[in-house]
Amino acid sequence: MQPEQYDVPRRYGLVCTMGYAGGGEIGKALNRMENHAAIEEAFRKNIPLAAKAGVPNVITFSGNRAGMADDEGARNTIAGLNRLKKIAEDQGVTICMELLNSKRDHHDYMCDHTGWGVRVVQEVNSPNVKLLYDIYHMQIMEGDLITTIRENIKWIGHFHTGGVPGRHELNGSQEVQWDGVMRAIADAGFSGYVAHEFVPAGDPMEGLRKAVELCDV
Repeated sequence: MQPEQYDVPRRYGLVCTMGYAGGGEIGKALNRMENHAAIEEAFRKNIPLAAKAGVPNVITFSGNRAGMADDEGARNTIAGLNRLKKIAEDQGVTICMELLNSKRDHHDYMCDHTGWGVRVVQEVNSPNVKLLYDIYHMQIMEGDLITTIRENIKWIGHFHTGGVPGRHELNGSQEVQWDGVMRAIADAGFSGYVAHEFVPAGDPMEGLRKAVELCDV
C-alpha cells in the first residue's frame, strides 16, 4: 500500500504488512548510487508514517543489472542500505529488499538469488534491514526452498506466496508443497508475516480462504 493508504487496513482490524515508501522501482533502485538520495528522502518522509500506522515493513528493490556486474551492484546496494538503516531502526520499521525471478517475470533484475541478497543484508548487519523472500520467485530461480529458508531465516523479514507456475492459487495444480514450506518457516522460529500474493484464476475469496487454511500449520 502507498503511504496515503497505510491507515485503511486498521479501520477493518487488519494489518498492512508491507508498505510502499518510495524505495525505488523494480528496475531502478539501490544498485545505482544515483538513486540513493531520492530513496533516502522518501524514506525519511514515509517510514515515520508507516511506524505511526503500525506498518511493520517497507519494500525496496535492487534494480536491474543493465550491464552492471553483480559484485558492483552488491557494493552499491550495501552503501545505499547503510545510509537508510538508521531511519528504519529509529522508527522500529524493517526495510525489506525483495527477491524476484529474472527468468520469467523480471528479466535482468539483480537481486534474483538468495545468496546475493543475503550477502548484502549480512554486510549491512541491521535488525531492520532484511529480505522479502518471495516463494514464487525463488521456486522459479532456485528451488531448494526449505533448506534455503532454514539456513537464512535470520535475514528474512517477510514472505510472499504464489502458485508455480502462473502465480495462481495454492493448490494441487501447483508444484510447491505449501504446508511443508510453511512448517519449515514456523519451525525456524519466524515471527513475521507470510502474505498471499497470487493472482486468482477462480473466485478470489475462496482461493484466499483455501490458501489460509493450507498455510495454517
